[in-house]
Amino acid sequence: MSSVIEKDILSLEDSIIRIVFSEKKQSDVEFSKVSVRPFLSKGKRIWQLEQFKGNQVFHKNLNLEQLFSWIEQTGEKSFRQASLTAGGVNIHYTVFPDKIKRRESSNNLSAQAKTHDREKTYLLKEGENIPALVDLGVFSKDFRIIKSKYDKYKQINRFVELIDDCFSKSELENITILDFGCGKSYLTFIVYYYFTQIRKIRAKVIGFDLKKDVVENCNRIAKKYGYNGLEFFVNDVTGDRVFSGRADMMITLHACDIATDYALFYAIENRVKNIFSVPCCQHEINSQIKKGGDFDLLLSHGLFKERFSALLTDSLRAEILTRFGYETDVIEFVDFEHSPKNLMLRCELKKEKQPNLSDISELCKKYGTNPTLLKLAKEYSEKTYKE
Repeated sequence: MSSVIEKDILSLEDSIIRIVFSEKKQSDVEFSKVSVRPFLSKGKRIWQLEQFKGNQVFHKNLNLEQLFSWIEQTGEKSFRQASLTAGGVNIHYTVFPDKIKRRESSNNLSAQAKTHDREKTYLLKEGENIPALVDLGVFSKDFRIIKSKYDKYKQINRFVELIDDCFSKSELENITILDFGCGKSYLTFIVYYYFTQIRKIRAKVIGFDLKKDVVENCNRIAKKYGYNGLEFFVNDVTGDRVFSGRADMMITLHACDIATDYALFYAIENRVKNIFSVPCCQHEINSQIKKGGDFDLLLSHGLFKERFSALLTDSLRAEILTRFGYETDVIEFVDFEHSPKNLMLRCELKKEKQPNLSDISELCKKYGTNPTLLKLAKEYSEKTYKE
């Protein structure tokens, strides 16, 4: 049988702002407080539990049925107090062993249930005839988004929006773009589509990946749709000769670990004007780092060490690019809920200059690290700018 709390949730569902469970009944109850808030994701209402334990917070997403099960099995059994805030009403509950006492008061709050899928106009619209996205499994045959690929669709749109910020007013007639670690090439195809179909710029886009079968499939799709300026090659960016021509732009989307460093170094060495790079799985520094600097506190626990190593990795990348004359922005690529790999380095070469990397080297030495991009950058700088 539904409890009074569940009945109120059903009747006020569209206007609920938050629900809070507090005051533990027993000392062994795991969480001191649980806050519940609704949000919309892909058109469906999700209930997110924010569970507090000491200084830690744990999150869990539930549908309505799962929320009711949690309330019955945990919420009402573990907590003495609960409160529900909705548009126009506050409801306070005191939970006794055999009943729930309910007290209601009014408020002036409007409904604030948040949506994670804000209404917006995407550059790549659902229903638009982008046939390559059908072959790549993002769109159905009638150009509708396949639900399982919704996050990929949002990632691609966000990437293109960030490119559009730089090129929407461009008077370029030609552009050459390299995509390192292109994988199934969702992004590669769309970048080509953006420049040729939306911006009407003649584009040559080249994708590189290690997997022969993936490269062959991408070339097949490009040929099928007459994308004559789009090519794919099997290539190991960490060792193979990449491209001997002049590139105007370099992109990476989740090129794994040091593959990102080699791609960024290619851009530095070849003075590529624009870089759009979303790094992935920054393992190198995490495997090397040792205590020895001012931030040793962050190396005492595995989770902190992992996060600190990732931030240090990308901070060093951004700073090295800046030292070589790039104007570098660090941007939240997509919301963390859609992908934890949500940081983009967006860079534009403003002037070529000899970098001073000594302080960066000293910092890395303190922590026992020797990251790939720094090694490559130092070797290149010493060779290029020696007197």
